[in-house]
Amino acid sequence: MHKALISGTFVTALTVSGLAFAPAAMAEERTCRGTIGAITLDNVRVPQGATCRLDGTTVQGTVKVEKSARLFATGIRVVGNVQGEGHDRVEVRGSRVGGSIQLVQGERALLRNNRVGQDVQSFANTREQTFTLNRIDGNLQCKENTLAPTGGRNQVDGNKEDQCAAL
Repeated sequence: MHKALISGTFVTALTVSGLAFAPAAMAEERTCRGTIGAITLDNVRVPQGATCRLDGTTVQGTVKVEKSARLFATGIRVVGNVQGEGHDRVEVRGSRVGGSIQLVQGERALLRNNRVGQDVQSFANTREQTFTLNRIDGNLQCKENTLAPTGGRNQVDGNKEDQCAAL
């Protein structure tokens, strides 16, 4: 009886220690070239020069749009952020983004009829940026864009700043 108790205790200790040292689960990143429909993914990356269409897609993490890449997103749900850096074009329509939308040193962008849980930031972009009918829980911040962003009728809980003050 004593031997069985020790043996059971040893197995329990190994099981517990195995759980304690199990590696953390890694979020998977899906590379998008082409179209992704109404499925759920961890993270999405639009690689350099690619075009990605997201239609009704749910993203548990972040959508990243790389240099010279294009994103056309309609009716998507993003728990994290949408980030464009050096992008050619980012269009997000009729979507929900839990975090921020950040557009930096890219070219064109269109944000229309979206719900954004944090900030919309447009910094140092070289072509037209249009922001219309968005509900932004944070700030709408636009600085150092070659062309001042256009649009209007955005509801912003925080501040409309710099080039976006009138939007």
